[in-house]
Amino acid sequence: MPSSAKFEAVDRIKTDIQNADVIWVVDYRGLTVKAVEELRSNVRGVDACMKVYKNSLTEFALQDLDLPSLGTILEGPSAFIFAKGDPVASAKALKTFAKANPALEIKGGLLTGAIMAAEQVHAIADLPSREELIAKLLGTMKNPLSGIVHVLNGPASAMVRTLGAIAEKAA
Repeated sequence: MPSSAKFEAVDRIKTDIQNADVIWVVDYRGLTVKAVEELRSNVRGVDACMKVYKNSLTEFALQDLDLPSLGTILEGPSAFIFAKGDPVASAKALKTFAKANPALEIKGGLLTGAIMAAEQVHAIADLPSREELIAKLLGTMKNPLSGIVHVLNGPASAMVRTLGAIAEKAA
């Protein structure tokens, strides 16, 4: 019979899953304590948190929430990155950290109820961030508008140049 501590742990995991927009799973074996603290700090900077739970309890929590099983992604030691908001930012933080610390292995994750393999997490990390996409969109929208301003401004500036030339000739 499961203990009440396990029920409480499953409830904590369920709360973390429900509060997260994306869950990334990593294998942290081989990282020093200092490196793990650096990883925790890096993910905190992108509105995420890293927690270590037992894989079996995480599976129970996923099952209770009617989410798909992470299956083989949960083999071996796992740490879970629970991120809110932009999934690209947290994936980028993990990928950047993994480049500097090859011991960190990105195993996969869960994004909007869909299982993500490690390759898909890396692909998401390569996407531009939300801010970059907004800046590109605004730049694209601005170009035609600035062209219209130049066209509309053309006759007025031509008239000013003509009046200036006439004034110079008269003087």
